[in-house]
Amino acid sequence: MAQNTPDIAQNIPDIAQNTPESAELAQLLRTGPFHLALRSALTARGLALTRVQHKLAQRGINIGVTSLSYWQQGARRPQRPESLRAVRALEEVLGLPARSLHRLLVPEDGAHPDAGRPAGRAYRSLVAPAGSLQQLFTELGTPADGGLHTVGHHERVRIGAHRELSERESLQVVRAHRDGVDRYIAIHRGDAGCDPARVRVRAADNCRLGRVRGDAETGVVVAELLFDTRLRAGDTHVFGYAFEDGSGGPSAEYVRGFSFAGGQYVLQVRFDEAALPVRCHRFTQASAGAPRGGRQELTLSGRHHAVHVVEQGVRPGIVGIAWDWR
Repeated sequence: MAQNTPDIAQNIPDIAQNTPESAELAQLLRTGPFHLALRSALTARGLALTRVQHKLAQRGINIGVTSLSYWQQGARRPQRPESLRAVRALEEVLGLPARSLHRLLVPEDGAHPDAGRPAGRAYRSLVAPAGSLQQLFTELGTPADGGLHTVGHHERVRIGAHRELSERESLQVVRAHRDGVDRYIAIHRGDAGCDPARVRVRAADNCRLGRVRGDAETGVVVAELLFDTRLRAGDTHVFGYAFEDGSGGPSAEYVRGFSFAGGQYVLQVRFDEAALPVRCHRFTQASAGAPRGGRQELTLSGRHHAVHVVEQGVRPGIVGIAWDWR
């Protein structure tokens, strides 16, 4: 099983941490792909490729400007031993943590590199029951890795007057870690009593609704959101969608599973004035069956009856908000 990626952003020397450029670099060093991380580091340091070549030569590494250019464009990927040694030297030249670029090419757990695929965790460990989800994915012909990882996600959940989960909206930013990706599979698990036939999926910004499948026994719904473009590795895409439910019984929590590390996640839960909880708290889990930790009490806002959490650097696992009723 892949391990959580360390927060490399905290170890990058001499780069101001409050600039958009440094934030992007820190993100890319966590998630890849390699060529975008290298390009961002070059930009942050303000070094021309000829200068980089010179500094590498001083360390006994001879590599052409053309090769460096191909690496940062993604046209070529360092694979030979001498190229990987050059990458380690590049980390010194650019003032990056040791192995921060190298690990995007050769993961430390020995896994085969996959075009910048970030460290992750199988979705089966994040959603219960996994069997029904696997069956729905099989019906859609969806691979275990859809080729996308999240770099930003803002989610709003509404709890209705009868304590039911009435709707959840998402605005999501993803980055492709392989070529040819043109869709995203969104997963919704309703509360006890949820009727998938009554769940409505709404495609919003930059996507359109494809196939929808549901499992009546578990209340799981999966929806195919189609992009009007095929992404290349490293490309980003912004899209929005929503699930309208209201068919289940009283809701007591909302959770979001993350297969891959990196990115910001914002979750807001808003309650109807007629159904306010007595307390709310944030929590995390390594997997669906693991003990819960990271508990933090949340205060309900007075005017909008909402609570929220902001996760700046998501790790593979689960983040959620739970609440107690009167």
